[in-house]
Amino acid sequence: MVIQIGFETLVEDQPGTRWQALFARLWPGYRAWFLRGGAVARPSYLESRRALRQHMPELVPTWQRLVELAGGGDVEARFLSLWCPPPYIVGCSQAVWLDPAGREEPALLRNYDFAPALLEGSWLATRWHGQRVAAMGDCIWGALDGQNEAGVAASLSFGGSTVSGTGFGIPLVLRYLLEVAQSTAEAVALLQRVPVSMAYSITVLDRNADWATVFVGPDRPAEVTRRRVVTNFQHHVEWPEHARATHATERLDCLQRQVESPGSLEDAIAALLLPPLYQQAYLRGYGTLYGVAYRPASGRMELLWPGQRWPQTVEAFAEGRREIVYTPGPDAPAGPDDAAVAQMLTESRS
Repeated sequence: MVIQIGFETLVEDQPGTRWQALFARLWPGYRAWFLRGGAVARPSYLESRRALRQHMPELVPTWQRLVELAGGGDVEARFLSLWCPPPYIVGCSQAVWLDPAGREEPALLRNYDFAPALLEGSWLATRWHGQRVAAMGDCIWGALDGQNEAGVAASLSFGGSTVSGTGFGIPLVLRYLLEVAQSTAEAVALLQRVPVSMAYSITVLDRNADWATVFVGPDRPAEVTRRRVVTNFQHHVEWPEHARATHATERLDCLQRQVESPGSLEDAIAALLLPPLYQQAYLRGYGTLYGVAYRPASGRMELLWPGQRWPQTVEAFAEGRREIVYTPGPDAPAGPDDAAVAQMLTESRS
């Protein structure tokens, strides 16, 4: 059995017909997810607009334009605000790679692990707030990871806690960061003040080689760390079943050894595409769907799969499409935690 996913660029400086077509394609699935608990379970339009105006005022004009393109409906507007959305749980490994010899530029590396059927596969290049942002899309205008024209790269990973609360869905927070931050310091300040709905780890690297990993959550103040490597827990494992099923500690140890070794960036990229960092548990909802390497000093980036790469630059982001085939397994037999974790992972976005 194989699974095929299409990855496609969307190059559109300001929201227009291409984004509108993307919304039309994805909206039925997102609408079902957003309204899973009923419309009354989600904040009202006025609450959503107030939250955006208070915490992300720079994004409000773009949000208003997107709502218009989406048809101007109440549910559409509330969804696009991503204020207090349903749970959103992903896998992921990410690291800041620094050349011990000082010859190669620093890089932000990450693997994105999730259910194949729930990946958008949209690589967006936009100028919504003046500067170019190239980001892997999620929630139709949010971001999973990306890089901007100012030389700031960022990626997210699930923080390992099932606690949810009052705040924004993390894809919109990452979008906001990439739209406005001009440095790691500015990105950190933003993450310290914007409330989030669940626990995540955000790693940021800028063109001056300044980096930070920020632990955020609805039940704790944002914590700024110098962690170069994170997987799916912060200081300690809070959800043991998830950590065991997704090999979170094994992935952390492997990636930590890799970035601390004297090897090259190519060595580190190769490790991303091999077990345990590269996972094939696609039928359980947490296989590796892509890797990515961001080099903010030069503005380069490339999506990564075994045997295939897709390079781009922020300045010359080219349109294109790639069809990626995934083969489930060979995995170890399902453990006692796998079924429950896979169900929760899928329900978080089904």
